[in-house]
Amino acid sequence: MWLIVLAALLPAVRSAYELDPQKLQGLAKAKVELNRLREVKAFVTQDIPLYHNLVMKHIPGADPELVLLDHYYQELDRIPLSDMTRVEINTLLAELGFYKKAQEEDEVPEEFRFSPAKGSPFPEDQAPPNEAPADAQHPDL
Repeated sequence: MWLIVLAALLPAVRSAYELDPQKLQGLAKAKVELNRLREVKAFVTQDIPLYHNLVMKHIPGADPELVLLDHYYQELDRIPLSDMTRVEINTLLAELGFYKKAQEEDEVPEEFRFSPAKGSPFPEDQAPPNEAPADAQHPDL
């Protein structure tokens, strides 16, 4: 008798533990997102200190993005980084002309002082100002 009752309950128990393929797809996407966020975090903590003229500003809750500014802190472009891997971000920065030091304490060669900009924004006979005017700061800095 118990055998018949168990046999009758078996399909109900099995359906309660059936896996929904849609949920598994969502888990796979979440895992990919988590891995990408880890890549961006590794870039932020390990690679940014090696780049000259690259500053990180943490904004809680905001997606990571690269904000390109000119010499006068005028915004040129915004590039989202959250969908990129660490290698892709480093490749992008190399293509944009950012100078990457071998060690954090290394000196930056004079020819890369203003990189990624091409050349100095100042005339040859004019020395660069010691500091930018207070009102020239970009709001993301």
